[in-house]
Amino acid sequence: MFRVMPQDDKFFTLLNTAAANAVDTAAALSDFVQHFENVQEKSRHIKELESRGDNITHEIITKLNQTFVTPIDREDIHAIASHMDDIVDWMEAASARLAMYRIEVPTPQCVALVNVIEQSVQEVKAAVAALPARNFELVRRHSMEINRLENEADRLLREDLADLFATEKDPLTVMKWKEIYETLEVVTDECEDVAHLLESVVMKNA
Repeated sequence: MFRVMPQDDKFFTLLNTAAANAVDTAAALSDFVQHFENVQEKSRHIKELESRGDNITHEIITKLNQTFVTPIDREDIHAIASHMDDIVDWMEAASARLAMYRIEVPTPQCVALVNVIEQSVQEVKAAVAALPARNFELVRRHSMEINRLENEADRLLREDLADLFATEKDPLTVMKWKEIYETLEVVTDECEDVAHLLESVVMKNA
């Protein structure tokens, strides 16, 4: 039987808040690429969500420095918070590039990668929510799905780059989309890093 950590612990509350902000950012990014209008305004909104994520991460680190006893290793809390912050940072970086490069319309490949990101971030949120109960099976289930989605993003990236190099003749356009695709794929890598950290925490504390 799993031991249960305090459900209202401030660190778990903040980690869940960070995960919820990542979900909000993924939803905003999805809307951005599927309804490519008011580009600068939508890009600014995603930047605001990224700033909110920075503030949440700062609050977590501040509380770590002020707290003597933590429910799990402080290094694990710091690592989970940092990688969740990175998830949002990379989504904001992708949206900024779409706006900065004056893309006329996102490619279907771009939309497909963002769809995988949105699913991955939702799985991260569910895994983080399972952490206080130290429910390894539930965390593991979500982690396996995050890993599957990361593999799917890898596959899409390989196919997208191969298609880009084969069909696009303008070197500048190739450069722009290569960077955007690779930036989007990094988001799923960060999601997988969070999943591995959560699995490790539950195994250590079960």
